[in-house]
Amino acid sequence: MKEHIVVIGGYGHVGQMICRELCDLYPGKVFAAGRSLERAEQFSRATGGKVRPLQLNISEPVDPNALDNVKLIVMCLDQTDTSFVRSCLEKEIHHVDISANVSFLSQVEKLHSEALTSRSTAVLSIGLAPGMTNLMALHAKRLMDQTDAIDISIMLGLGDQHGKAAIEWTIDNLGTQYQVVKDGRSMEVGSFKDGKITDFGTSLGRKKAFRFNFSDQHVLPRTLGVPSVSTRLCFDSKPVTELLAWLRAAGVFRLLKYMPIRNTIVQLFGKMRFGTELFAVKIDAWGKKNQENVMVECFLQGKNEAVITAKVASALANIVYRSSSPHGVYHIDQLFDLETLLHPIRQMVSIETRINGKQKTKKKGTFPK
Repeated sequence: MKEHIVVIGGYGHVGQMICRELCDLYPGKVFAAGRSLERAEQFSRATGGKVRPLQLNISEPVDPNALDNVKLIVMCLDQTDTSFVRSCLEKEIHHVDISANVSFLSQVEKLHSEALTSRSTAVLSIGLAPGMTNLMALHAKRLMDQTDAIDISIMLGLGDQHGKAAIEWTIDNLGTQYQVVKDGRSMEVGSFKDGKITDFGTSLGRKKAFRFNFSDQHVLPRTLGVPSVSTRLCFDSKPVTELLAWLRAAGVFRLLKYMPIRNTIVQLFGKMRFGTELFAVKIDAWGKKNQENVMVECFLQGKNEAVITAKVASALANIVYRSSSPHGVYHIDQLFDLETLLHPIRQMVSIETRINGKQKTKKKGTFPK
Protein backbone atom coordinates (compact mmCIF):
# COMPACT_ATOMS: atom_id res chain seq x y z
CA MET A 1 0.00 0.00 0.00
CA LYS A 2 1.38 3.40 -1.01
CA GLU A 3 1.84 5.74 1.93
CA HIS A 4 4.75 8.14 1.33
CA ILE A 5 4.45 11.89 0.71
CA VAL A 6 7.28 13.52 -1.24
CA VAL A 7 7.64 17.31 -1.07
CA ILE A 8 9.83 18.35 -3.98
CA GLY A 9 11.71 21.49 -3.03
CA GLY A 10 11.04 20.33 0.52
CA TYR A 11 14.09 21.99 2.02
CA GLY A 12 13.23 25.37 0.47
CA HIS A 13 11.51 28.26 2.23
CA VAL A 14 7.88 27.17 1.74
CA GLY A 15 8.73 23.51 1.29
CA GLN A 16 10.16 23.24 4.81
CA MET A 17 6.97 24.62 6.31
CA ILE A 18 4.85 22.18 4.29
CA CYS A 19 7.05 19.28 5.43
CA ARG A 20 6.75 20.31 9.08
CA GLU A 21 2.96 20.59 8.83
CA LEU A 22 2.60 17.19 7.18
CA CYS A 23 5.15 15.31 9.29
CA ASP A 24 3.14 16.13 12.42
CA LEU A 25 0.30 14.19 10.80
CA TYR A 26 2.40 11.49 9.17
CA PRO A 27 5.75 11.15 11.00
CA GLY A 28 8.29 9.12 9.05
CA LYS A 29 6.18 9.17 5.87
CA VAL A 30 7.15 12.64 4.61
CA PHE A 31 10.24 13.13 2.44
CA ALA A 32 11.97 16.45 1.69
CA ALA A 33 13.28 15.98 -1.85
CA GLY A 34 15.55 17.96 -4.13
CA ARG A 35 18.82 17.92 -6.03
CA SER A 36 20.97 18.37 -2.92
CA LEU A 37 21.04 15.34 -0.64
CA GLU A 38 23.18 17.33 1.81
CA ARG A 39 20.53 20.04 2.24
CA ALA A 40 17.79 17.42 2.52
CA GLU A 41 19.72 15.56 5.21
CA GLN A 42 20.47 18.79 7.08
CA PHE A 43 16.77 19.66 7.16
CA SER A 44 15.88 16.11 8.17
CA ARG A 45 18.19 16.36 11.21
CA ALA A 46 16.55 19.68 12.15
CA THR A 47 13.20 17.87 12.35
CA GLY A 48 14.62 15.09 14.50
CA GLY A 49 14.16 12.67 11.63
CA LYS A 50 10.40 13.18 11.39
CA VAL A 51 10.99 14.36 7.82
CA ARG A 52 13.18 12.01 5.80
CA PRO A 53 15.69 13.13 3.12
CA LEU A 54 15.50 12.17 -0.55
CA GLN A 55 17.71 13.14 -3.47
CA LEU A 56 15.53 13.69 -6.54
CA ASN A 57 16.37 15.84 -9.55
CA ILE A 58 13.20 16.30 -11.62
CA SER A 59 15.12 18.04 -14.42
CA GLU A 60 16.61 14.64 -15.26
CA PRO A 61 14.93 11.28 -15.92
CA VAL A 62 13.74 9.84 -12.60
CA ASP A 63 14.09 6.15 -11.79
CA PRO A 64 10.47 4.92 -11.75
CA ASN A 65 11.26 2.54 -8.89
CA ALA A 66 12.15 5.52 -6.68
CA LEU A 67 8.44 6.43 -6.55
CA ASP A 68 7.00 2.94 -5.98
CA ASN A 69 5.73 3.66 -2.47
CA VAL A 70 4.72 7.29 -3.09
CA LYS A 71 1.05 8.20 -2.80
CA LEU A 72 1.32 11.99 -3.06
CA ILE A 73 3.73 14.53 -4.56
CA VAL A 74 3.68 18.14 -3.33
CA MET A 75 5.51 20.25 -5.91
CA CYS A 76 7.20 23.44 -4.69
CA LEU A 77 9.45 24.01 -7.73
CA ASP A 78 8.74 25.62 -11.10
CA GLN A 79 8.91 23.21 -14.02
CA THR A 80 9.29 23.77 -17.75
CA ASP A 81 7.66 20.60 -19.07
CA THR A 82 5.14 18.04 -17.86
CA SER A 83 7.20 14.85 -18.19
CA PHE A 84 7.59 14.39 -14.42
CA VAL A 85 3.94 15.17 -13.68
CA ARG A 86 2.84 12.79 -16.43
CA SER A 87 5.02 9.97 -15.05
CA CYS A 88 3.56 10.50 -11.56
CA LEU A 89 -0.03 10.45 -12.76
CA GLU A 90 0.62 7.30 -14.80
CA LYS A 91 1.84 5.60 -11.59
CA GLU A 92 -1.39 6.63 -9.79
CA ILE A 93 0.47 9.21 -7.70
CA HIS A 94 -1.59 12.24 -6.70
CA HIS A 95 -0.07 15.66 -7.37
CA VAL A 96 -0.47 19.00 -5.55
CA ASP A 97 1.33 21.92 -7.21
CA ILE A 98 1.97 25.34 -5.60
CA SER A 99 3.79 26.80 -8.63
CA ALA A 100 2.28 29.76 -10.48
CA ASN A 101 3.75 29.54 -13.98
CA VAL A 102 0.85 30.21 -16.33
CA SER A 103 2.17 28.34 -19.36
CA PHE A 104 3.16 25.29 -17.32
CA LEU A 105 -0.19 25.04 -15.54
CA SER A 106 -1.99 25.17 -18.88
CA GLN A 107 0.14 22.23 -20.04
CA VAL A 108 -0.74 20.22 -16.94
CA GLU A 109 -4.45 20.85 -17.57
CA LYS A 110 -4.08 18.84 -20.78
CA LEU A 111 -3.21 15.74 -18.73
CA HIS A 112 -6.78 15.50 -17.43
CA SER A 113 -7.67 12.42 -19.50
CA GLU A 114 -4.46 10.64 -18.46
CA ALA A 115 -5.26 11.32 -14.80
CA LEU A 116 -8.80 10.00 -15.24
CA THR A 117 -7.49 6.81 -16.84
CA SER A 118 -4.91 6.19 -14.10
CA ARG A 119 -7.33 7.17 -11.30
CA SER A 120 -5.04 9.91 -9.98
CA THR A 121 -5.72 13.51 -8.93
CA ALA A 122 -3.76 16.68 -9.63
CA VAL A 123 -4.71 19.96 -7.93
CA LEU A 124 -3.25 23.23 -9.21
CA SER A 125 -3.32 26.90 -8.11
CA ILE A 126 -2.42 26.34 -4.46
CA GLY A 127 -1.41 29.08 -2.01
CA LEU A 128 -2.34 32.72 -1.63
CA ALA A 129 -2.28 33.90 -5.25
CA PRO A 130 -3.24 31.72 -6.98
CA GLY A 131 -5.16 29.78 -4.38
CA MET A 132 -7.05 31.87 -1.86
CA THR A 133 -7.66 34.45 -4.60
CA ASN A 134 -9.44 31.77 -6.67
CA LEU A 135 -11.58 30.71 -3.72
CA MET A 136 -12.46 34.30 -2.81
CA ALA A 137 -13.51 34.92 -6.42
CA LEU A 138 -15.67 31.78 -6.27
CA HIS A 139 -17.19 33.00 -3.00
CA ALA A 140 -18.06 36.37 -4.56
CA LYS A 141 -19.55 34.73 -7.65
CA ARG A 142 -21.83 32.51 -5.56
CA LEU A 143 -23.36 35.62 -3.97
CA MET A 144 -24.66 36.75 -7.37
CA ASP A 145 -26.93 35.28 -10.02
CA GLN A 146 -24.70 36.60 -12.80
CA THR A 147 -21.06 37.68 -12.58
CA ASP A 148 -19.80 40.11 -15.22
CA ALA A 149 -16.33 41.05 -13.96
CA ILE A 150 -13.89 40.30 -11.15
CA ASP A 151 -10.90 42.44 -10.14
CA ILE A 152 -8.32 40.87 -7.83
CA SER A 153 -5.90 43.13 -5.96
CA ILE A 154 -2.97 41.87 -3.88
CA MET A 155 -0.79 43.79 -1.45
CA LEU A 156 2.46 42.19 -0.27
CA GLY A 157 4.57 43.36 2.66
CA LEU A 158 8.21 44.17 1.93
CA GLY A 159 9.09 43.27 5.51
CA ASP A 160 7.89 39.71 4.98
CA GLN A 161 10.35 36.91 4.29
CA HIS A 162 9.85 35.58 0.78
CA GLY A 163 11.59 32.53 -0.65
CA LYS A 164 14.09 32.87 -3.48
CA ALA A 165 11.78 31.16 -5.97
CA ALA A 166 8.96 33.62 -5.20
CA ILE A 167 11.31 36.60 -5.57
CA GLU A 168 12.69 35.28 -8.87
CA TRP A 169 9.18 34.77 -10.23
CA THR A 170 8.21 38.32 -9.27
CA ILE A 171 11.33 39.86 -10.83
CA ASP A 172 10.96 37.81 -14.00
CA ASN A 173 7.40 39.08 -14.46
CA LEU A 174 8.04 42.78 -13.83
CA GLY A 175 8.29 43.74 -17.48
CA THR A 176 6.18 41.11 -19.19
CA GLN A 177 3.36 41.53 -21.68
CA TYR A 178 0.54 39.00 -21.38
CA GLN A 179 -3.03 38.24 -22.41
CA VAL A 180 -6.12 38.69 -20.23
CA VAL A 181 -9.81 38.17 -20.89
CA LYS A 182 -12.04 41.24 -20.96
CA ASP A 183 -15.69 41.01 -21.98
CA GLY A 184 -14.98 37.51 -23.23
CA ARG A 185 -12.19 38.63 -25.56
CA SER A 186 -8.42 38.34 -25.26
CA MET A 187 -6.43 41.55 -24.92
CA GLU A 188 -2.75 42.28 -24.30
CA VAL A 189 -1.68 44.12 -21.15
CA GLY A 190 1.61 44.75 -19.35
CA SER A 191 2.83 44.14 -15.83
CA PHE A 192 3.01 47.29 -13.68
CA LYS A 193 0.80 49.22 -16.06
CA ASP A 194 -2.84 50.34 -15.83
CA GLY A 195 -2.83 51.30 -12.15
CA LYS A 196 -6.11 51.26 -10.24
CA ILE A 197 -7.02 52.54 -6.76
CA THR A 198 -8.22 49.71 -4.51
CA ASP A 199 -9.80 49.86 -1.06
CA PHE A 200 -8.03 47.22 1.02
CA GLY A 201 -10.17 47.84 4.11
CA THR A 202 -10.26 50.05 7.16
CA SER A 203 -6.79 49.26 8.54
CA LEU A 204 -4.91 49.54 5.22
CA GLY A 205 -6.96 52.07 3.29
CA ARG A 206 -6.77 52.79 -0.42
CA LYS A 207 -3.72 51.86 -2.47
CA LYS A 208 -2.84 51.98 -6.14
CA ALA A 209 -2.20 48.53 -7.57
CA PHE A 210 -0.89 47.67 -11.05
CA ARG A 211 -1.51 44.77 -13.39
CA PHE A 212 0.64 41.73 -12.76
CA ASN A 213 0.84 38.32 -14.41
CA PHE A 214 -0.66 36.14 -11.66
CA SER A 215 -2.10 32.93 -13.04
CA ASP A 216 -5.53 33.26 -11.36
CA GLN A 217 -6.72 35.81 -13.95
CA HIS A 218 -5.97 33.31 -16.73
CA VAL A 219 -7.70 30.39 -15.02
CA LEU A 220 -10.87 31.94 -13.57
CA PRO A 221 -12.51 32.90 -16.88
CA ARG A 222 -12.52 29.17 -17.68
CA THR A 223 -13.27 27.66 -14.27
CA LEU A 224 -15.85 30.24 -13.16
CA GLY A 225 -17.10 31.37 -16.56
CA VAL A 226 -16.52 35.07 -15.79
CA PRO A 227 -16.04 37.21 -18.94
CA SER A 228 -13.61 39.74 -17.41
CA VAL A 229 -10.91 39.00 -14.80
CA SER A 230 -7.82 41.02 -13.88
CA THR A 231 -5.20 40.80 -11.12
CA ARG A 232 -3.15 43.70 -9.78
CA LEU A 233 -0.26 44.00 -7.34
CA CYS A 234 1.10 46.61 -4.98
CA PHE A 235 3.39 46.66 -1.96
CA ASP A 236 2.84 48.03 1.52
CA SER A 237 5.35 50.77 0.62
CA LYS A 238 3.74 53.30 -1.71
CA PRO A 239 7.12 54.74 -2.83
CA VAL A 240 8.38 51.28 -3.86
CA THR A 241 5.19 50.55 -5.81
CA GLU A 242 5.38 53.90 -7.59
CA LEU A 243 9.10 53.47 -8.27
CA LEU A 244 8.48 50.11 -9.96
CA ALA A 245 5.72 51.63 -12.08
CA TRP A 246 8.06 54.48 -13.10
CA LEU A 247 10.88 52.06 -13.94
CA ARG A 248 8.43 50.04 -16.06
CA ALA A 249 7.33 53.14 -17.93
CA ALA A 250 10.97 54.15 -18.48
CA GLY A 251 11.76 50.77 -20.01
CA VAL A 252 14.34 49.88 -17.36
CA PHE A 253 12.94 46.36 -16.89
CA ARG A 254 14.19 45.45 -20.36
CA LEU A 255 17.61 45.16 -18.71
CA LEU A 256 16.36 42.18 -16.70
CA LYS A 257 17.04 39.95 -19.71
CA TYR A 258 20.73 40.28 -18.80
CA MET A 259 21.30 37.65 -16.11
CA PRO A 260 23.93 39.54 -14.03
CA ILE A 261 21.51 42.48 -13.67
CA ARG A 262 18.56 40.19 -13.02
CA ASN A 263 20.45 38.22 -10.35
CA THR A 264 21.57 41.42 -8.63
CA ILE A 265 17.95 42.65 -8.41
CA VAL A 266 16.87 39.28 -7.01
CA GLN A 267 19.53 39.54 -4.29
CA LEU A 268 18.49 43.11 -3.43
CA PHE A 269 14.84 42.12 -3.07
CA GLY A 270 15.88 39.17 -0.92
CA LYS A 271 17.66 41.49 1.52
CA MET A 272 14.92 44.14 1.59
CA ARG A 273 13.38 44.42 5.07
CA PHE A 274 11.87 47.86 5.61
CA GLY A 275 8.14 47.26 5.30
CA THR A 276 5.65 45.15 7.24
CA GLU A 277 4.87 41.44 7.17
CA LEU A 278 1.23 42.10 6.32
CA PHE A 279 -0.44 40.99 3.11
CA ALA A 280 -3.92 41.68 1.82
CA VAL A 281 -6.21 40.42 -0.92
CA LYS A 282 -9.24 42.31 -2.20
CA ILE A 283 -11.88 40.95 -4.58
CA ASP A 284 -14.19 43.37 -6.38
CA ALA A 285 -16.94 41.59 -8.31
CA TRP A 286 -19.78 43.09 -10.35
CA GLY A 287 -22.91 41.40 -11.64
CA LYS A 288 -26.62 40.96 -10.98
CA LYS A 289 -28.74 39.58 -8.15
CA ASN A 290 -32.51 39.31 -8.58
CA GLN A 291 -32.12 41.23 -11.86
CA GLU A 292 -30.52 44.20 -10.08
CA ASN A 293 -26.92 45.43 -10.35
CA VAL A 294 -24.80 44.31 -7.42
CA MET A 295 -21.19 44.71 -6.25
CA VAL A 296 -19.53 42.19 -3.95
CA GLU A 297 -16.32 43.01 -2.07
CA CYS A 298 -14.28 40.38 -0.27
CA PHE A 299 -11.34 41.34 1.96
CA LEU A 300 -8.58 39.12 3.36
CA GLN A 301 -5.72 40.34 5.54
CA GLY A 302 -2.98 38.48 7.36
CA LYS A 303 0.75 38.25 7.92
CA ASN A 304 3.52 36.01 6.57
CA GLU A 305 2.31 35.19 3.07
CA ALA A 306 4.63 32.18 2.80
CA VAL A 307 3.19 30.67 5.98
CA ILE A 308 -0.33 31.02 4.60
CA THR A 309 0.75 29.38 1.34
CA ALA A 310 2.29 26.49 3.27
CA LYS A 311 -0.74 25.97 5.50
CA VAL A 312 -3.18 26.05 2.58
CA ALA A 313 -1.00 23.63 0.61
CA SER A 314 -0.61 21.30 3.60
CA ALA A 315 -4.33 21.27 4.35
CA LEU A 316 -5.19 20.53 0.75
CA ALA A 317 -2.48 17.87 0.49
CA ASN A 318 -3.90 16.21 3.59
CA ILE A 319 -7.38 16.14 2.06
CA VAL A 320 -6.10 14.62 -1.18
CA TYR A 321 -3.98 12.09 0.75
CA ARG A 322 -6.76 10.96 3.10
CA SER A 323 -9.88 11.09 0.93
CA SER A 324 -11.04 9.95 -2.49
CA SER A 325 -10.88 13.19 -4.46
CA PRO A 326 -12.29 13.24 -8.01
CA HIS A 327 -9.77 11.89 -10.48
CA GLY A 328 -8.37 14.26 -13.09
CA VAL A 329 -6.60 17.63 -13.19
CA TYR A 330 -8.30 20.53 -11.42
CA HIS A 331 -7.64 24.03 -10.17
CA ILE A 332 -8.37 24.65 -6.51
CA ASP A 333 -11.69 26.44 -7.12
CA GLN A 334 -13.03 23.45 -9.06
CA LEU A 335 -12.84 21.13 -6.03
CA PHE A 336 -12.88 23.28 -2.89
CA ASP A 337 -14.59 26.33 -1.44
CA LEU A 338 -13.40 29.23 0.70
CA GLU A 339 -14.77 27.89 3.98
CA THR A 340 -12.90 24.58 3.65
CA LEU A 341 -9.48 26.18 3.12
CA LEU A 342 -10.06 28.97 5.65
CA HIS A 343 -10.21 26.49 8.51
CA PRO A 344 -6.42 25.90 8.87
CA ILE A 345 -5.63 29.63 8.71
CA ARG A 346 -8.64 31.10 10.49
CA GLN A 347 -6.61 32.33 13.47
CA MET A 348 -4.06 33.99 11.18
CA VAL A 349 -6.31 36.10 8.96
CA SER A 350 -9.21 38.51 8.98
CA ILE A 351 -11.86 38.15 6.28
CA GLU A 352 -14.88 40.30 5.46
CA THR A 353 -17.55 40.33 2.78
CA ARG A 354 -19.65 43.32 1.72
CA ILE A 355 -22.54 43.50 -0.72
CA ASN A 356 -23.25 46.92 -2.19
CA GLY A 357 -21.14 48.46 0.56
CA LYS A 358 -23.00 46.73 3.38
CA GLN A 359 -21.14 44.33 5.64
CA LYS A 360 -22.35 40.74 5.23
CA THR A 361 -19.78 38.71 7.19
CA LYS A 362 -16.71 39.59 9.20
CA LYS A 363 -14.34 37.23 10.98
CA LYS A 364 -11.28 38.47 12.81
CA GLY A 365 -8.05 36.61 13.30
CA THR A 366 -5.17 37.25 15.66
CA PHE A 367 -2.62 38.94 13.41
CA PRO A 368 -1.43 42.43 14.46
CA LYS A 369 -3.12 45.43 12.94
